[in-house]
Amino acid sequence: VEIHAIESAAQLRGLADAGLILDGILGVGSHLPLSAPFDGAAEAIAVSGAPVLAIDLPSGIDASTGACDPHAVHADVTVTIGALKLGLLLDPAREATGDLWLAPIGFPSTYQGVVAHSLSDAEFRAIVPQRLATSEKRKAGAPLILAGSEQFAGAAVLCARAAARAGAGYVTVVAPPTAAVALRAHLVEQTIVTYDPHDVNAAVETIVDVAERYGSLGIGPGLALSDEMGTIMREVIRRVDLPMVIDASGLFHLAKHLDVLHRKRAVITPHAGEFARLSGKGTLEESDRVTRLRAFVQEHNVITLLKGRATLVYDGLTLHVNASGTSALATAGTGDVLTGMIATLLSQDVEPVDAARAAAYWHGIAGQLAARKRPIGVVAGDVIEELAAAYEYRSDTIPTPFLIRVA
Repeated sequence: VEIHAIESAAQLRGLADAGLILDGILGVGSHLPLSAPFDGAAEAIAVSGAPVLAIDLPSGIDASTGACDPHAVHADVTVTIGALKLGLLLDPAREATGDLWLAPIGFPSTYQGVVAHSLSDAEFRAIVPQRLATSEKRKAGAPLILAGSEQFAGAAVLCARAAARAGAGYVTVVAPPTAAVALRAHLVEQTIVTYDPHDVNAAVETIVDVAERYGSLGIGPGLALSDEMGTIMREVIRRVDLPMVIDASGLFHLAKHLDVLHRKRAVITPHAGEFARLSGKGTLEESDRVTRLRAFVQEHNVITLLKGRATLVYDGLTLHVNASGTSALATAGTGDVLTGMIATLLSQDVEPVDAARAAAYWHGIAGQLAARKRPIGVVAGDVIEELAAAYEYRSDTIPTPFLIRVA
């Protein structure tokens, strides 16, 4: 290999004739913004029009935050060395990363640095339990879903259907009578139990008694926003000793009451707006997602799945970044689907953090498969119908828009 030392970016004009550019200018530990001559070199790569393969990470990207210099190299392919770098999975750097390959070189499992942990299809299959030949319906997973109201019965329908399609053998929705008619019309494989939302004590006793026969609790999709409902929900959380996932209206009722989750095996799944309300610290900016999430979990000691293009799952020990998904999932009801999936995995004795990250990965792949069939107009029900195909997904056979491959 012939090596040429350069003194200015002007000497890189010949890049336009290159068949492939290997970008190894800067790596982990570099600081933004880019300064001369690195900014000029990155710009020369950009205007060349040649395909770019970045070594470890594209030059001009912050490996820990995903920040991106205006002159950053935009790679067609990035081969990251040893371990995934967190910044490659976060916006805006994700756009500059291109197809992402991981080249293991024997880094120890304890290596941290700016490493991100992202689930592979093989790891996903290792987490999700296989149904035994001798399984009976409750042993296959029995989540209880506290969801629905007269106005938002559909959220409970989506959550319950997703729980069943994710493998649960017995799904029950507990809801007020005003939602029960709609639920029974749409849920023929699931059972419906009602409670009186205006009699707080009786409602709590009904739900707590029913919960004794179930393996997990899914809370929130479509719940009423009344003070009475908030009191019912929080008292149920206090009294029920089941692994649980809380989303949507459930998060509304948790704001300023996060203490009820103390010592609970719980997962909460906020989007940015819900997270801002729960944390009480104002609007969540994209650049602050990792820092704010870590601080929140350390303060409240609750496993949190923070939704976004790069969904983050943090348990206070390891930050997991979900790399599957598509903008097609930005539609009403997909969060309810995710809640049902997590509830099923929890009912199958999957550890809460594993249930959260496996469901996020599965949900993202299902969304991608739905988007392949429908370039426009994907709805939450389409995602549910792709769960079986997504369960069998193999990264080497089904192309995805953003895929981590292992070299």
